Formats: sequence, C-alpha cells, structure tokens
Amino acid sequence: MSHRADEPAAAPAIDAAVAGEVADALRALASPSRLLLLSRLRQGPCPVGELARAAALSPSAASHQLAQLRHMGWVARARDGRHIVYRLHDPHVGDLIDQAVLHLEHVRLGRGAASSEVRA
Repeated sequence: MSHRADEPAAAPAIDAAVAGEVADALRALASPSRLLLLSRLRQGPCPVGELARAAALSPSAASHQLAQLRHMGWVARARDGRHIVYRLHDPHVGDLIDQAVLHLEHVRLGRGAASSEVRA
C-alpha cells in the first residue's frame, strides 16, 4: 500500500464539528504519560498502582490521567475489592496507537531514504 500524497483520499470529507471532536480525541494521545497508560491497558485490565509503575507516574498522577481518558470514553473502570481496575473501553484506541506508531515508522524510513539519496 502506497502513502503517496498525490493519491485521492478514500474517506469522505469531515465537517467542522467532527474535525473538532477528532482534534479533541487526538489531543488525548498527545501526552506520553497517557500513551504509556493506554499501551499497558492494551495488555489487559490493570489496577492504578500497576498502571502508575508502567507509566513512571505517581498513583495520584496516574489517576488524574486516567480520569481524563475516562472522560474521553477511552477507558472504563470497575471496583475489585479495594482496588480500582481500569480497562480499555474500546479496541479502536489500540488501533489509533498502532496507526500513529506505523506512521512514525513510515516517516522515519522516508527520512532515512531521503538522506541516503542526498549522499549518493
């Protein structure tokens, strides 16, 4: 599959309201801490303490980030005894992360190819 800029887009155009909602959702991914939390949750449900360790955050900071992700509808929580356990609310969150990582790798490869072409 090519990623050439001159190929026509397959998806329909979006309106201003949807563009705003998408921008809000993507802002949630703009935090390394939230990405680390989401990445850990892709492996399965997890209590706050373990999530905090996975993201190198204090439990309080992890809880704050998780509250934001919960507000966005990206994670859900449930009580398990004395612990609050979080899980991904929707598998599409993982797809978004995968696409962002794949895009980054694609861009990195393109930069490498461009710089080697300049040297040649």
